[in-house]
Amino acid sequence: MNNSYSAQKAADRREAPADLDRLETEQSRPDLADLDLRSTRELVAQIAAEDALVPAATAAAGEAITAAVDAVVDRLGRGGRLIYVGAGTPGRLAGVDAAECVPTFGVAPELVVALMAGGPAALVSAVEGIEDDPDAGAADLQGLSVGELDAVVGIAASGRTPYVLGAITAARAAGAVTIGLSNNPGTLLSAAVDFPIEVLTGPEVIAGSTRLKAGTAQKLVLNAISTAAMIRLGKTYGNLMVDVKATNGKLRQRALRIVLEATGASPAEAAGALEASGWHAKTAIVMLLNGVDAAEARRLLEEHSGSVRAILGTAPARP
Repeated sequence: MNNSYSAQKAADRREAPADLDRLETEQSRPDLADLDLRSTRELVAQIAAEDALVPAATAAAGEAITAAVDAVVDRLGRGGRLIYVGAGTPGRLAGVDAAECVPTFGVAPELVVALMAGGPAALVSAVEGIEDDPDAGAADLQGLSVGELDAVVGIAASGRTPYVLGAITAARAAGAVTIGLSNNPGTLLSAAVDFPIEVLTGPEVIAGSTRLKAGTAQKLVLNAISTAAMIRLGKTYGNLMVDVKATNGKLRQRALRIVLEATGASPAEAAGALEASGWHAKTAIVMLLNGVDAAEARRLLEEHSGSVRAILGTAPARP
């Protein structure tokens, strides 16, 4: 690491307390000074009212989210990965989103990756001190052999978490496209990335507890990034989850329902196609609508980058 970066890191640490004091997400609301005196019903109502503000704040960042999604689609479409980086609550939310992409969209576990400060153990037990180490973030990111085909999303409510900033610095040095998700305006994270997203959720019910509104907003944005990207990459047909991995009874029933809805086939025909395709709804749909066997359906999907829409055309995804 060069001396100028080390000096800047030391300066950032000295300024940290003042920076935190100025953050919107750290402010204490005078109107909630009696919070501990309120009834349970009043507490639930207050928390619900605050949570209700989050969707509008997320929608206000729609243009920034759109630009980020398009950048992710470009990288994934060229064989890259989507890599999330976070500490504490943001890292845990990233882990949830990454894990759920596998059964929902049938992708390989290494396509969407969550890098959590403190490692996998920190997903279930707080390891808070590590978030202050930018070198750890950089080292963990480098350990993934990140390159120019990858998209790296740093997540930090404060927009100043050193672990995340260290990872983003390493990602930029490796040529990856970088995205920053924070809950304060004009953050260090926003300044460090190619595509900043700031979802301004304001002070929390409990001052500084950014697992509340800020965390809810982060989950919504991660949902939007991964879901919109997968739709753009052909992982759905219409609004149908055609790449679902039917690994249990519930998911096999879902796969059957998807094939029935997409094709208008009889239950027996849909079940037969699913059996022949290894319970891959996308393959079964192409089999039934194109009148081909499983091998030809797989060939067509391979030829069209896995997109049912590209094979069948622009008609609505309903028979």
